[in-house]
Amino acid sequence: MIQVQPVILCGGSGTRLWPLSRVGFPKQFLVLSGNTSLFQQAISRLQGLSHPSIELYNPLVITNEEHRFLALHQAQELQQKDITPLTNLGAKQNAAKYLLEPTGRNTAPALTLAALQAMESGLDPILIVTPADQTIQNEPAFTKALQQAVQAASKDAIIILGATAHHPQTAYGYIQAQGLPGEFGAYQVQKFTEKPNETQAKEYLATGEYTWNCGIFVLKASLWIKALQMFRPDILQATQASWSKKEVDLQNHFIRPNPQAFIEIPSESIDYAVMEKCPNSSIPIQMIPLDVGWSDLGSWDAVWAVGKPDSNGNVVHGDVVTTQTSNTLVYANQRLVSTVGVHDLIVVETADAVLVADQSKSQDVKEIVQQLAKMQRTEQTTHRKVYRPWGWYDSIDSGPHFQVKRICVNPGAKLSLQLHHHRAEHWIVIQGQAEVTNGAEVMILNENQSTYIPQGVKHRLANHGATPLEIIEVQSGSYLGEDDIVRFEDHYGRS
Repeated sequence: MIQVQPVILCGGSGTRLWPLSRVGFPKQFLVLSGNTSLFQQAISRLQGLSHPSIELYNPLVITNEEHRFLALHQAQELQQKDITPLTNLGAKQNAAKYLLEPTGRNTAPALTLAALQAMESGLDPILIVTPADQTIQNEPAFTKALQQAVQAASKDAIIILGATAHHPQTAYGYIQAQGLPGEFGAYQVQKFTEKPNETQAKEYLATGEYTWNCGIFVLKASLWIKALQMFRPDILQATQASWSKKEVDLQNHFIRPNPQAFIEIPSESIDYAVMEKCPNSSIPIQMIPLDVGWSDLGSWDAVWAVGKPDSNGNVVHGDVVTTQTSNTLVYANQRLVSTVGVHDLIVVETADAVLVADQSKSQDVKEIVQQLAKMQRTEQTTHRKVYRPWGWYDSIDSGPHFQVKRICVNPGAKLSLQLHHHRAEHWIVIQGQAEVTNGAEVMILNENQSTYIPQGVKHRLANHGATPLEIIEVQSGSYLGEDDIVRFEDHYGRS
């Protein structure tokens, strides 16, 4: 039986999908197709790999500190059943599902963390490495290609999946593979080319030898370590140094590499560090074709392309009314959005920002994000609705010395025990039952009941019920920033 360890790379910011994708809520956590997020789709697709010849472990998720509870919550939403106990990959103290990067160092160090974790107990599983921000239209065909890739990788080769190139896309990398397919349908890789110009891309398609590099790799954990030792030993040694001083949070299945050592790791992608160096080396690298309707949804025109168009070629989401409109994507998140007499546009509406762009300029949305960052605008980093480990809050109104929030606390969750130096708070329960700590007093509030938290008083909000708790919070004071929080006790390790 072949041991297989899925690895989901859950980093990246998706700046080309602003204003829906933001630093605090990047595209992998968005629902852009179907009714689950791209991250959740990645988990589900890998679960489909189960086969009598494959021993499939729970996925390792490589993400960062900021998104750890968002990833954990979305995985829990799937009500995922354990395929194999986590402890099968090693001792109990290393049974973590989430490897948390203290800072971004690109994908090569991320994969190295996964390989070190997978080999922790002396095993050498095959890693299936996939980004968390892609969409696949034909999942049965995808599963079949992955099963072939696992069989091929068991013969000590690196396998990369190459998506069928349907048009001369300049935003993707390309893989050249020649000759007849060998065992398990794998072709020998000749070379990689990163984001060619349009003329080159057309030439590649004409030869029939090139596929898109979709960033999905299948290889033994030990083979990745061997290749990294050969081509980039500096990355391997620096990552090992950080890994050797890791900390483990058993409650949440988090592993944290040492942050001081991690920042010394060179930032490099899997492709540049290893894959592009493998052809004509002692590390065998092969490609298995992937004709499954693959897209990395890297821009809004890609979202339009994979959507379900109406008779005029429009793809709409949310409350949308159109007339005399064609070949346009309209994404309404909060309000009614209507279009009249427009064509080939991208229109995306959120609670605090609206994007209108020509489809042909979808790749340039990142320039708006860069401008917002220079202006230090919060719309670049967070939505009006902000997710927290315990639930979310939505800042629905604000003005001089006041702010109004709608707050939702998940069943069984609670906020930290905290105080504010510069503001007081009024809480009104609109749904569920709240346990409120207000100084020395602990009280229960039901719907339509309220309380007042004076400035400088320790307080906490908790939901011990089985349904979500919602409250309206009215803040008043001289300063209302989120950094005016002094935490004394926190269930999520933030104090």
